[in-house]
Amino acid sequence: MKKIGLLILTLCFAVFMHAQDRITSRTKSIDYLNPTEYEIGGVQISGIQYLDPNVLVHLTGLQVGDIIMIPGDEITKAVNKLWDQGLFSEVKISLEKVINNKAFIDIYLQERPRLSKYTFSGIKKSEVDDIKEKVKLVRGSQVTENTIITTKSVATKYFIDKGFYNVEVDIEQEPDTSLVNHVILKIKINKNNRIKINEIYFSGNDTIGYEKKWYNKHRDPDKLAESRLKRAMKDTKKKRWYSVFKTSKFVENKFEEDKENIIAKYHELGFRDAHIVYDSIARHDDKTINLYIGIDEGKKYYFRDISWIGNTKYPSEVLSQVLGIKKGDVYNQKLLDEKLLYDPQSVFSLYQDNGYLFSNISPVEIYAENDSLDIQMRVYEGKQARINRVSIAGNTRTNDRVVMREVRTVPGSLYKRSEVQRTIREFAQLGYFDPEKLNVDFNPDPAKGTVDLEYIVEEKPSDQIELSGGWGAGMIVGTLGVSFNNFSLKNIFNPKAYRPLPSGDGQRLSLRAQASGLWFQNYSFMFVEPWLGGNKPNSLTTSVYHSIMTNGAREPEERTSFNVTGAGLGLGKRLEWPDDYFTLYNELSYRFYDINNYTGFLYKQGQSNNFSFKTALSRHSSGPNPIFPTTGSSFSVSVELTPPYSLFSNKDYSTIPSTEKYKWIEYHKWKFSGSWFTTLVGSKSGDSRALVLLTKFEAGILGHYNSKLGPSPFEGFQLGGDGLYGYNLYGRETIGLRGYTNNSLTPNDGGNVYDKFTVELRYPLSLNPTATLYAIVFAEAGNAWFDVKKFDPFDVKKSAGVGVRIYMPMIGMLGVDWGYGFDEIKGVTGANGSQFHFVIGQTF
Repeated sequence: MKKIGLLILTLCFAVFMHAQDRITSRTKSIDYLNPTEYEIGGVQISGIQYLDPNVLVHLTGLQVGDIIMIPGDEITKAVNKLWDQGLFSEVKISLEKVINNKAFIDIYLQERPRLSKYTFSGIKKSEVDDIKEKVKLVRGSQVTENTIITTKSVATKYFIDKGFYNVEVDIEQEPDTSLVNHVILKIKINKNNRIKINEIYFSGNDTIGYEKKWYNKHRDPDKLAESRLKRAMKDTKKKRWYSVFKTSKFVENKFEEDKENIIAKYHELGFRDAHIVYDSIARHDDKTINLYIGIDEGKKYYFRDISWIGNTKYPSEVLSQVLGIKKGDVYNQKLLDEKLLYDPQSVFSLYQDNGYLFSNISPVEIYAENDSLDIQMRVYEGKQARINRVSIAGNTRTNDRVVMREVRTVPGSLYKRSEVQRTIREFAQLGYFDPEKLNVDFNPDPAKGTVDLEYIVEEKPSDQIELSGGWGAGMIVGTLGVSFNNFSLKNIFNPKAYRPLPSGDGQRLSLRAQASGLWFQNYSFMFVEPWLGGNKPNSLTTSVYHSIMTNGAREPEERTSFNVTGAGLGLGKRLEWPDDYFTLYNELSYRFYDINNYTGFLYKQGQSNNFSFKTALSRHSSGPNPIFPTTGSSFSVSVELTPPYSLFSNKDYSTIPSTEKYKWIEYHKWKFSGSWFTTLVGSKSGDSRALVLLTKFEAGILGHYNSKLGPSPFEGFQLGGDGLYGYNLYGRETIGLRGYTNNSLTPNDGGNVYDKFTVELRYPLSLNPTATLYAIVFAEAGNAWFDVKKFDPFDVKKSAGVGVRIYMPMIGMLGVDWGYGFDEIKGVTGANGSQFHFVIGQTF
């Protein structure tokens, strides 16, 4: 029995010892000097919380069944692959156990902390919002080294672009005690001083200063050269106290663009080979730097022979005449490009306006000798293209037919670039679309010789609300008005069309009320149908209005009043000759004046009637942006007249009372107005900033048929001030002239003739359609006379000043001007000198 027990004990001990040979604990030491070959029996991931372990195992490249050396290259590669992900703060691979030479591996990973929240300090809220938009940090995402580097880089670049070259960005990670393995990023920013430009130094600009015009022939060549190059740099300007519209901050990418502008300026002056040989930046002090630019001008070139090849439609002589560059002219790359391609009267436009959509013109320098260049114009004419299909996209509010009736490119007709441009202009003039977003997509088919056109528009708010207060006749006058400029009358009884009002048919409905308690009230209504019948651009205008002026007495028996009731009906027609910019407008109007014991007029008691006919011929080609025109002109000449009642009457007008004289008002009124828009600097297209010169002249005269009756006390003109005179009962037109008080240039008995001259410089500060903003500098002159015989067009009152305008679609034009009137007005104290004027809905 004892022998049997001893045998069993011996067998158990043998089994135990064999098991020890097969199982090695994780504490088994690894001999790094003698790597051992193993088969991978298993791979497990530990320590992770959010990531997928299967994906991580696959990422290591370690697979069950692989034969590897431990230690060896496979383990090293697996560790490096995990580190390369940037997701872990700790990576550790250990041998868990070995069974029958199969290694079971454990990979311990410590995930990087995740973002719980982040804060900014040291900057404004608007700057925080801008950086957040660019960085896009996501709560719950891992905070990696790349996260920190990217955030710091974006914030730094943001402020460098704004001129803060000494900006400091520091990012701290603070553990969030409320969440496991989460951190709070504290982004601390110190902008320091904005770096501005103290001075710009040029070298090598030895010749450009001698390229003089008549107006600068006496200037020092070195100073002239420096001035020309500095003006060529649009956004890199030295620090000056008077710089208002251009800052002197240094922005590197703008500096690079301005270096190209310098070379472009040299090319304009004939220096084709000019190039910049070096540029450098040196600190001047803590707030400013100096820029150094070295230039190699090269020699000046001239055009010699310009030849044409490939042109069959137009003779070379015609193309050379359109190009307008002659032998011996200074080489000017900008002028060549404009005359050849970009100018509305360019050679390319000549082809494009005759259907040659696929045409192309390439200028090639074929020979250069000394300072002369021979240019060969290689013309590819291609087929004449016809318009196949025209469509509109983006008109979410305006009906297709309202937009399409302004389209000048008709399917089946020859393609003309000028008609495409005219269509874009007409879309802008509607006032329903953002002028900056108007575009056209071309889909040409050269094989068929056709093109599809899709006009792209973007709706903008066009309705307007007027809420204002003004001062006139010693009282405050409040105004409330609404204008629905894209109204739909036919849907007025359709409940589904109210969004909030029926719209999309291009009609205009205006309601306006003015009041100053019992003293003054005015109510008006106007409706305009621009396409009467829907087939031709013939407009219909109807208007009704009623005005009441009293002494303010509450008791009816004590109240005096001056009441005006009127109505008008007008028809307009777009003409085709001399061109379709012309319109003819005719209007019949009637006004009834009811005067009850009113002491402020020619007679206290009575009634007067004014039945008149008005015709106006106008031409409006200004544009392309109707809010800020850069080119074109606007002219209008009109005459308004009544029947000559007195010529058919046997009454002695020298003896009858005024109530009888003016029971039926008679007169003839003539007016002229002309405005010219000229782009002085910048693009004429209206899609970028440009300095624009507005020159304007206007004049008017009120005549009479019967010398015994004399001028009418009604109608006429009142001149001076902001043009927003609080009320107008006598039918007189209010003409603004800044720098003087309201109505101060009007004779006591009224103005029967006037003239006015305006010169205005305009510069846009913002062309955003939600708020178009521009600054102005103006000079004006004008006067009014009672006696037409004393009219002297040069006996005028002069003024000058500055102002700003802002146009918001829902409100219209607003602005404020400061003007200084240079001439005293006899009998009116304080009428001239320094004057502020508020502008509502007008542009003088």
